Amino acid sequence: MEPKKNVKADVGRNSSIYFSVGLALMLLLTNLAINYKTYDKSDIDIGMINMDDELEEEIPITEQLQQPPPPPPPPPVAPEEIEIVEDEKEVEETVIESSETNQEEEIAKVEDVVVVEAPEEDIEVPFAVIENVPVFPGCEKEAGNNAKKQCMSDKIAQFVNKKFNVDLASELGLSGRQRINVIFKIDKSGNITNIQARAPHPGLEKEAQRVIALLPKMLPGKQRGKAVTVPYSLPILFQVQD
Repeated sequence: MEPKKNVKADVGRNSSIYFSVGLALMLLLTNLAINYKTYDKSDIDIGMINMDDELEEEIPITEQLQQPPPPPPPPPVAPEEIEIVEDEKEVEETVIESSETNQEEEIAKVEDVVVVEAPEEDIEVPFAVIENVPVFPGCEKEAGNNAKKQCMSDKIAQFVNKKFNVDLASELGLSGRQRINVIFKIDKSGNITNIQARAPHPGLEKEAQRVIALLPKMLPGKQRGKAVTVPYSLPILFQVQD
């Protein structure tokens, strides 16, 4: 029995070729579909530039202003007339005589010149820093500057306590503790000068000045071997007996 189909018409023998071709076509289409991109026309429309739409800038026509010519310079001032006056006065010329001498001229004798010594300045040195303090009578035997200072302070305090009238404060109506500040100077001759006092009452000031003026003359203080003035301050304190 003969087969009904034509052997040449059997397509099964080329199925593998067809499958490969179809697979390649599908892969190609798939790749194209994946890589396919679309763009909006508005994004890619760059437009067209119309050069005819540019505005033409109108340049204004300017006119150059002509400035008026500068005014002519003023005419030169006519010089004043100078009147020539004849000099009738004669000018006496000063003749400078030569100061040079000759051997025949006698030399005048110069009289003795009296040199007037300037008075020495009254130098004041504070009591705390003087090299040699003033020496109160009775303190000559003390050795050293500090010992003589202490001796002088003690002697002045004893003298004031003995001479000062402490009953004066009661007579003046004062009470309680009284303080009098006294300042005086021991000049370069050893005398007491420039006595100043400050107290609650003028009567106490006068009494303090009276007592300090009674201080004996001292040996003056010395600075670098020269007698100098030494200021001295003394506080006087006492209690008024009620």
